[in-house]
Amino acid sequence: MSTATFTVTGMTCGHCVSSVKEEVSEVAGVTGVEVDLASGLLTVDSDGPLDEAKIAAAVEEAGYALAGQS
Repeated sequence: MSTATFTVTGMTCGHCVSSVKEEVSEVAGVTGVEVDLASGLLTVDSDGPLDEAKIAAAVEEAGYALAGQS
């Protein structure tokens, strides 16, 4: 199991958090997702190595941008 933390930009409300969480949860291998609105941090647990490009694509699908890994 691995955990990675990313910074997401553009989130302003609880709906934003829900959208990001829903999209990232659908990425293959992801086993857990936590999103903190105040800090903009996205923490992703997975059963193997994470592909940052797939996480970024999921965040963009939700309408936000991944600023990079924290």
